[in-house]
Amino acid sequence: MCKQTYTGRLLRGVLAALLLICGLAVPAVAQTPRERLNIDKDWRFAYGHADEAQRDFGYGLRPFFFAKAGYGDGPANPDFSDVSWRKVDLPHDWAVELPFDQRGNTNHGSKAIGHPFPENSVGWYRKTLTIPASDKGRRISLEFDGVYRNSVVWINGHYLGTEPSGYSGFRYDITDYVNFGGENLIAVRADATVEEGWYYEGAGIYRHVWLTKTDPLHVAQWGTFVRSTIEGANARLDIDLTVQNAFKSEQGFTIRHEVVDARGQVVAQTTQADRSVNAVSDGVFAATLTLSEAHLWSLEDPYLYTLRTSLLRDGQVVDRYDTRFGVRTVTFDPDKGFFLNGKAVKLQGTNNHQDHAGVGVALPDGLQTWRLKQLKSFGVNAYRASHHPPTPELLDEADRLGMLVIDEHRMMGTSPEITHQLERLIRRDRNHPSVILWSVGNEEWALEWKDIGTHLALEMQDFVRRLDPTRRTTVATSGSGKGTSVGADVIGFNYGAQHDVDGFHAQHPEKPAIMTEEGSTLTTRGIYFDDSARVHLNAYDRQGRPGSSLSIEEGWTRVMARPWMSGMFVWTGFDYRGETTPFGWPAISSQFGMVDTTGVLKDTAYYLKSVWTDQPMVHILPHWNWAGRKGQPIDVRVYSNGDAVELFLNGKSLGRQAMPRYSHLRWRVPYAPGTLTARAYQKGRQIAVQSVSTTAAPAAVVARPDKTALKADGSDISVVWVQVTDKKGRPVPTADNRIDFEVSGPIRLIGMGNGDPGSHEVDRPAERHRYVSLSNWRSLAIDDLTDTSRAVAETADTTNWRDPAQWLPPEAQPPLTKGLVLRGEFARPVISAGEQAVLFVGQLAPDQHLYVNGQAVTAQAMDGAWVIRLDASQLKDRNSLSYVMPTPAAGVQALYDQSVGGSRWGSLRVTTPAAPWQRRLFNGWAQVIVQSTGERGRGQLRLVSSGLTAATVDFQAE
Repeated sequence: MCKQTYTGRLLRGVLAALLLICGLAVPAVAQTPRERLNIDKDWRFAYGHADEAQRDFGYGLRPFFFAKAGYGDGPANPDFSDVSWRKVDLPHDWAVELPFDQRGNTNHGSKAIGHPFPENSVGWYRKTLTIPASDKGRRISLEFDGVYRNSVVWINGHYLGTEPSGYSGFRYDITDYVNFGGENLIAVRADATVEEGWYYEGAGIYRHVWLTKTDPLHVAQWGTFVRSTIEGANARLDIDLTVQNAFKSEQGFTIRHEVVDARGQVVAQTTQADRSVNAVSDGVFAATLTLSEAHLWSLEDPYLYTLRTSLLRDGQVVDRYDTRFGVRTVTFDPDKGFFLNGKAVKLQGTNNHQDHAGVGVALPDGLQTWRLKQLKSFGVNAYRASHHPPTPELLDEADRLGMLVIDEHRMMGTSPEITHQLERLIRRDRNHPSVILWSVGNEEWALEWKDIGTHLALEMQDFVRRLDPTRRTTVATSGSGKGTSVGADVIGFNYGAQHDVDGFHAQHPEKPAIMTEEGSTLTTRGIYFDDSARVHLNAYDRQGRPGSSLSIEEGWTRVMARPWMSGMFVWTGFDYRGETTPFGWPAISSQFGMVDTTGVLKDTAYYLKSVWTDQPMVHILPHWNWAGRKGQPIDVRVYSNGDAVELFLNGKSLGRQAMPRYSHLRWRVPYAPGTLTARAYQKGRQIAVQSVSTTAAPAAVVARPDKTALKADGSDISVVWVQVTDKKGRPVPTADNRIDFEVSGPIRLIGMGNGDPGSHEVDRPAERHRYVSLSNWRSLAIDDLTDTSRAVAETADTTNWRDPAQWLPPEAQPPLTKGLVLRGEFARPVISAGEQAVLFVGQLAPDQHLYVNGQAVTAQAMDGAWVIRLDASQLKDRNSLSYVMPTPAAGVQALYDQSVGGSRWGSLRVTTPAAPWQRRLFNGWAQVIVQSTGERGRGQLRLVSSGLTAATVDFQAE
């Protein structure tokens, strides 16, 4: 019923700086009790390799790599140089940047990732953090909200752990490894070779990363649980608090709980003195508060309170932890359905995966908000997180917007790994008022008809109940009568056509029920005749899989005929990458959604709006641009929540019809260019009108941003709809013009799409780097630094030169000479037209000289590194890089020891430039997402299409 947030403020203010400048004494500033810092910015990223260690930056090849502590290898070595890597901000999904490929898994959107693509399936991330010396004595933790997948994390060369799941958040206490007062290197390796689901899942650090600093005595991660019981106009709050003591001695303290309302006023509080926790232990403490005149959380009024918990030692606050929560009651009744705060509510839900056009699974927080609002626009009041734990920010927005959530675990089972993932989910999310039901499984085919399915369902539900006795659990099943369905607490039916729901209800009258999936209708936005060659399917509501699923209308009608059915979750809300039923390649996305991958409403969404909302509406399908079909009958359908609709063609009435309950109206209209108008009535009074008109040729580009004022935080976004209009300003519903996007000022583009399930256009253009390691390093001792032409020549024979990687005992080290030639080799890389090759070199000595193939070259500064730009036409089959420099005082062996296997001496990078930002409209629509860069000022988006009037959108970032 609540959500944890953390308080943390900057310690150094402008006043302190002024006092220092003036030479005045500055009193010591008390350390903030708890800091939780977002560290999404300024990471380095590079592709590794799933099969070949050498192409994975030599990861795992170092002697004693996993045998000894602190022997992180390749990019996990703190001395490894990543200056040639791409700079990225998180969240980041590298899979969305990859091309489509027929060899890719169609269930995952045919992206070039997985077993056939080892060069694309491993990604490395590195970031350097400076942690001040003043933090010594605090506990320092890294928290990852989600990394897809099989992530390995290192800090300063020390292995922290592996998290196999791409959906479970995880945390590492790094205190013992921190270099206080200096730099600290985080390295993360993610391997997306093996899939976890059967839909697009992305790849990389696609959720937020946090650095948390606390006193050794602190509230544990997800360490509060607030349960509310309504007692008349008041609410009793039962609070469980887990306190961790990392000190090596028992600690005494006082607990203070304060309830703060939405206005910031303290409305209830309690203090518990003389509490203690043993050394290096956890303690659990219970408290009870009465909240007078409690303001309930509801769909219409999602009111939130905050529990502010403080730990005080010797009168000083050592930790402060905020927990957002709501007061409400949730009931699943086996005879009457679902109740919120004692009021019957039909769950009008959609299932949703977490990807979005253009950005993949790396959704900015603002896009989570936008997507939920888009669902609410056609009456959705419930969201099923299919089939994995959602990102925390989605639940934050569900709390704020008033959206109910089924929170789903990834996999059924009771192994320690699976159980630990389930525990993390429950502890993280059990304070969200939006969460009404835990789901512990979905369509587990190996379990659904077996006794083990019943057993595992019961075991998992008992485990959940121990962690959260306030909510019930469900298992979503594709078959019922045995196995998991019998064990389910609340039975989740996936597709009514696959179940005898009435028979099951009669046999198990004690079990509440819900349609966890219904529909699976297959529709392409704006298409009204099937076109299998283009993987397009008509948008009329019908059974997607006759015999196995129902139409949206049939499904909802059946739910409303059964008062005991709690509601229905349509499969799906948004179209998503992958699961390309009924097509394989070249389709790349599903077509189940009520909206397409960009969020444009399909016609079926308007049906739901007509039965799920009271806002007067009427909707006509199809459009009215049917060149070449004059006189041919067109299947015209109308959705409305009026009780009657009259249809007009060019002002002539085609008749008024009464609207059947939970249904639609239909006319067969011979096509004639002009305007088709539907007028909806309620008790004889017109309540809504809509027209569709035959348009002329496209004349102008039109852009409609959802907002133009952006926060200058480097994260805030604006979702921009793109259409073209004819000379009368009417949107052209069949347009497919290509739009080019350009930005200037403190904004950037982060993704684009158009909802076409067969489009192979680039989602998110990004430059791609390939790396060629220099090898066969040899060194030559010289006494004359002025005559090195033979040593650096392209034809120099290095057979008898020293191998600097060969270890020699101290007594066998040769005497130092005045100078040294260090030479490495690289093969001619494949460089296509438009690509650039750059040789990254090290600063090994202040007065070094560099040669490529015997020719003197000068390194140039680029992005904090030293590089040599190569001319592809001048490269040979075999090429050399030579350093000429004074011999280091510690000799060649020390030079090699600092080189991370020679990687700091030289690395060749070939860069494929990013594709242009351009997208074709699909049936009149496209979308581009604009994000602030973090700088203040005015930015502009320009949209250009050949032969059309361009559009511009001005943004202000503050």
